[in-house]
Amino acid sequence: MNDSIGAYALAETVYSAFSQSAIRWPDRPFYHVPLEAAKSYSSSPIDCTYAEADSRVVELVGVYKVAGVGLRHRVALAMENRVEFFLHYLALNSIGASIVPLNCEATSGEIAHILSDSRAILVHGLPKFRDLLLAATSQLEVRPIHAWLGEEAPQLSGISNASSAERSEAALLYTSGSTGRPKGCILANEYMLSMGRWYKSIGGVCAIEDGEERLLTPLPLFHMNALAASGMAMIMSGGCIVQLDRFHASTWWDTVRQCGATIVHYLGVMPAILLQAAPSPSDRKHNVKFGFGAGVHPKHHAAFEDRFGFPLVESWSMTEVGAGAAIIAQDPYRHVGTRCFGRPAPFMQYRIVDDNGQDVQPGIAGELWVRATGENPRAGFFIGYANEPELTEIAWAQGYFHTGDIVRMMEDESLQFVDRKKSIIRRSGENIASLEVEAVLNQLDQVRGVGVGPVDDEMRGEEVMACIELSPGHLPTSETAQVIFAAASERLSYFKVPGYIAFVVQLPLTPSQKLQRGALKELSKDLVESGHAFDLRELKRGFSGKARRESKSE
Repeated sequence: MNDSIGAYALAETVYSAFSQSAIRWPDRPFYHVPLEAAKSYSSSPIDCTYAEADSRVVELVGVYKVAGVGLRHRVALAMENRVEFFLHYLALNSIGASIVPLNCEATSGEIAHILSDSRAILVHGLPKFRDLLLAATSQLEVRPIHAWLGEEAPQLSGISNASSAERSEAALLYTSGSTGRPKGCILANEYMLSMGRWYKSIGGVCAIEDGEERLLTPLPLFHMNALAASGMAMIMSGGCIVQLDRFHASTWWDTVRQCGATIVHYLGVMPAILLQAAPSPSDRKHNVKFGFGAGVHPKHHAAFEDRFGFPLVESWSMTEVGAGAAIIAQDPYRHVGTRCFGRPAPFMQYRIVDDNGQDVQPGIAGELWVRATGENPRAGFFIGYANEPELTEIAWAQGYFHTGDIVRMMEDESLQFVDRKKSIIRRSGENIASLEVEAVLNQLDQVRGVGVGPVDDEMRGEEVMACIELSPGHLPTSETAQVIFAAASERLSYFKVPGYIAFVVQLPLTPSQKLQRGALKELSKDLVESGHAFDLRELKRGFSGKARRESKSE
């Protein structure tokens, strides 16, 4: 452990780590929002030093305490990728409360599920989300006690001193799983601190200099990458979080140069899009040392590095795994263009197993099982799934966390991503549960049966594909596909809606009438490649743009 990491060894919470940095680097920039990301609500970029942020956090602590929020309470936050998110997060963390970040591109029904399942006592959102959040709370049998939507903080009443949150809990993040509806992953303060320590300890091409880095990320704060990885790395090194609202391809390099980014975080879709622009003499005019991310397409990996002059360092983790078994493709284990994500470090143990839980030979694909080395195999991992202790223990069967990712060991013991075992579609960094989409489509009159799975998409990694058996009286036409698409769009976040729909006579089923997921994936691929699927991706992009425009209107 180097000295800079050791300085935070005694930190027990996210806020205590932040406070140490605020004392050490009071005048260093903590947060920067470029104008491109802030222009919907500000006429200038947003800047905040560590001292300024700490002062505002202290003020918010007083507000929350007067309101009645305290230890082990959960507060849902609908604040986009704004500096206010981190300020409220730090304030709540300092009083022992936990946050439940909300994705406000979700439907009111999806948000209602999270509010109900998390048992949040308060939902705090920007005024622009008033209608969405009120629609969500109106669907709850037991509603959050109050909604704080930009006005003065409410006075909470009728709440107990204890709540559902763990004493050590920092955040409850919802992630799609193979069981359908999103599950809440309980993340402790130690989880967050471990992520920061791990990131700072990587070194090599990913070396972080204390008080010097400016990390640019377009990733959402309701995901662990931005909240736990980039956020904690900067907090624990006195660096600056440069936060975008989302990825803006047309202005990306201007923003990189203007904000002085030294590190960028990416998803696989980003290199694919950036490579489409015409080459420019300014392609290498930036200060970026490395990109940190996952999912770059093999054919784009070397091309991007050669053109823009910095490495895209592939990494692997999950919301459930955190730093407990994080892996990163450092030299000499990068293997550019192979979907390699590195060689596991000594702090973790792993197995690659077949469907019977038996270890496979090197070079053979199998499911990755992981745990931490040492007395506590769950050190650095999530605490568990909220309200789902049985699912937590199933995921930890035989003493290892079952990731659901299919990988292969290469000759030098580095690992190569192959596929996913679970019914999960990975589209532009979002995990989408096939079962959740199927549950919505099965409610439609036109649908007699449906199978949902991934198909390859060069830009987004994977796209959602629905193979549908039609009910009697409905024709397998483009018009029918668009009607189904429109109905799904009313009930699902835009990224979950099928980008392809194909009508089939019969779905591939087992003798017990269960979907054969492997056969469905092959069928979907064949239908898309042969042109027998309706391509609705343009409609999906239009729906995405409409949702964003509506969410940005105050």
